[in-house]
Amino acid sequence: MQSRIFSAICVTAFVMTGCSSTYYNAWEKVGVHKRDILVSRVENTRDAQQDAQVEFKDALEQFGSIVTIQETDLKKAYDKLSGEYDDSLEAAEEVSERIDSVEKVADALFSEWEAEIKQYSNADFKRQSGAQLRDTRGRYAEMLRSMRASEATMKPVLQTFKDNVLFLKHNLNAQAIGSLRGEFASLRDDIGVLIEEMNKSIAESNAFIEQLQTS
Repeated sequence: MQSRIFSAICVTAFVMTGCSSTYYNAWEKVGVHKRDILVSRVENTRDAQQDAQVEFKDALEQFGSIVTIQETDLKKAYDKLSGEYDDSLEAAEEVSERIDSVEKVADALFSEWEAEIKQYSNADFKRQSGAQLRDTRGRYAEMLRSMRASEATMKPVLQTFKDNVLFLKHNLNAQAIGSLRGEFASLRDDIGVLIEEMNKSIAESNAFIEQLQTS
């Protein structure tokens, strides 16, 4: 809940400030640093992935109910499946937007960190800070790869959903339901892979947040 409130405040601040550098500077003046913003955005991305999992599972359940029931109102079935597709697409787009926002603040954070390391006169401090930067950047890269992998698994699933929604729309008859049954098993497997990838990404996000908060 706190991360969502923080995110809402961030959006307002961005609208008011207009550019990224001014945006980050404005937050730092009130004690909110890039690291805090990064943690908040990673949390938001993790939450968006969890929401997307629910939407895709609901869509699969709706799909299954349509193809396994012999006597069904096809128009009603189409409306339900189309609605589930729209919800899944919206959830997927939210995940992508959240990942993009994580990348933006991470790039700003690491650039600032590199510039500040050059300002050290104490060689030992400089070495330690450089090691921390490399470690944090490495963990971040692993998390981002996992996020992008889970994002990529959504695209073919969404395309399959879209194809079947359109097919049902264009063929509102009993033969359409029979044809869709063949797609259900494949779609179920694809969503299983999607959920697995998202769970990996969520685990990576939690580990990265913990590492940032304890380092």
